[in-house]
Amino acid sequence: MTEIVMPRLSDSMEEGTIIRWLRSDGDRVERGDELVEIETDKATMTYEADAEGLVHIVAREGDTLPVGTLIAHLLLPGEATPTDGGAEEPARASGTGSDDGGGPATPSSVGPPPVVVSSDGPPATGERVKASPLARRLARELGVELTGLAGSGPGGRIVKADVQSAASRALTTPTPAAAAAVAATPAQAPTAPAPAAAPAGDGGTAKGHVTITEPTRTQQLIARRMAESRATIPAFTLRTSVDMTDAVALRTQLKQAGHQPLPSYNDLIVKATALALRHHPLANSSYKDGRFETYSRVNIGIAVATEDALIVPTIFDADHKTLTQIGEEARRLAERVREGTITPPELSGATFTISNLGMYAITGFEAVINPPQAAILAVGSIQQRPTNHNGEITLRHQLDLALSCDHRILHGAPAAEFLAQIKQTLENPLALAL
Repeated sequence: MTEIVMPRLSDSMEEGTIIRWLRSDGDRVERGDELVEIETDKATMTYEADAEGLVHIVAREGDTLPVGTLIAHLLLPGEATPTDGGAEEPARASGTGSDDGGGPATPSSVGPPPVVVSSDGPPATGERVKASPLARRLARELGVELTGLAGSGPGGRIVKADVQSAASRALTTPTPAAAAAVAATPAQAPTAPAPAAAPAGDGGTAKGHVTITEPTRTQQLIARRMAESRATIPAFTLRTSVDMTDAVALRTQLKQAGHQPLPSYNDLIVKATALALRHHPLANSSYKDGRFETYSRVNIGIAVATEDALIVPTIFDADHKTLTQIGEEARRLAERVREGTITPPELSGATFTISNLGMYAITGFEAVINPPQAAILAVGSIQQRPTNHNGEITLRHQLDLALSCDHRILHGAPAAEFLAQIKQTLENPLALAL
């Protein structure tokens, strides 16, 4: 018998959510067969079986579990199904919306008063309400009673949409008990001016109709890591302006010569940064678990925006790649991120991160350090500005860079030298094309 546990699919992964089992109980799988879809702090990924056998599922779809928690067994022919806990629900990480295991979730003591929702199809007396962890969590937050709520999920399971729909109905439709209580209350003359009524058609609140969206697992963990970065890293930021006139001219020449693929300005920045990291090892380091880690490889993470998250795939050994190789790899990785086909190795191992918002006409910004890395480079747009060049005021193409650093490992002087080398290389870009 082989135990399948929640795998660590990325450097920062601490827990994962079972999105969908790709095999059923009793199915036979071979080594390398796709077994389960798991959502991590980076993306949703498919995990392949690392052994062969008959599948015995322990963790259910929707369960959020710490890395290393048992999720399934692979049984050899003739082996009995485990009975010591196999039918029990695995322990979940905190904050997933599961109840205490006995019965339906109850509203929290903090927050809005309970909303009593009536619907068809209540469960039999003593029957445990079937609901996803997200639905249970949302029900507690909104004060929705799950008992009596009809589920639209598999096997009648209550899902997030059912809870949201019930809460929306409850805002505008009073329960029979509430209506009877209102009818039985004698009319009284008002003793004070009535509060202003909410605008008509707003669903009963002054803010209009409220739509509540549960963050994805990726969004939750990104939020936690960014809050951790701001709260725990003593960061400072250095800024500089780069004269990109020669870089613009070089790219124009490559375009006129029919060079394909044509390198983007971000490709130039990645290459220049990689060369600078080779000579400034403190910038290519991390402060982790109270120790300094310095890396021999220069692996640059490039931030790629998706519809609901920011994913950072890695260009490995960027200091040894040509501009053409960097451009091809960057475009391939960005496409795989947006298609949702990016793999764990492509999201791991970065030693430095670049975030570029220049394509949105942002002139400059300060990026949040991706822990435990020592620094992150924020890149703005290239703009023509009057500049003193060789004693004359002329229009030159200018680029603003901002380097945010962890002061525990990368101090002001070495950080300034690192940023100055990036600037110098970009202002003399011919070496980047060689």
